[in-house]
Amino acid sequence: MSHKLPVISGEDLVKYLAKHGFEAKRQTSSHVVVQKEWRVFSVPLHRELKKGTLIGILKQAGIEAGDFKREFR
Repeated sequence: MSHKLPVISGEDLVKYLAKHGFEAKRQTSSHVVVQKEWRVFSVPLHRELKKGTLIGILKQAGIEAGDFKREFR
């Protein structure tokens, strides 16, 4: 089994996070601020998110990388 995360755009990540209860609060330039309860962070709307950026956002969202990989296909 491959350990690589899928390549994903910022827009697709915002949609994925919405399915997990996160709400887009506002957009400033190329970043969207999402919130769920006390978790608030920004997602860059790039065509392809770098691996480190994706991992960092998933950690802030409280989503395991393995869960994300299984759910996002």
